[in-house]
Amino acid sequence: MKFAIVLVALFAVALAAPTQEVSVLKHVSDVGADGFNYAVETSDGSKKEESGHLINAGTENEAIAVRGSFSFLGDDGVTYTVNYVADENGFQPQGAHLPVAPEA
Repeated sequence: MKFAIVLVALFAVALAAPTQEVSVLKHVSDVGADGFNYAVETSDGSKKEESGHLINAGTENEAIAVRGSFSFLGDDGVTYTVNYVADENGFQPQGAHLPVAPEA
């Protein structure tokens, strides 16, 4: 019985939570055989831009190197931005709010 009461209470809270419709303000995309670029911006202030290109084409080390960024408005009213690179060295994010590993 207690489980049912908790379940109903959680359901009521979920229904009462305000929802925000988000619309796409900007969307551009260019995809080619050896790379891509795209950008998206939404009405809630979120943005994402990314580009990638083929490296080491035709070899066993062929891969896509990606560079991009995304930003969003946090619950605290602060806009957070992450810039990143993803390549043969892995995913490498940078942002003022992200911790930095100590020097080796």
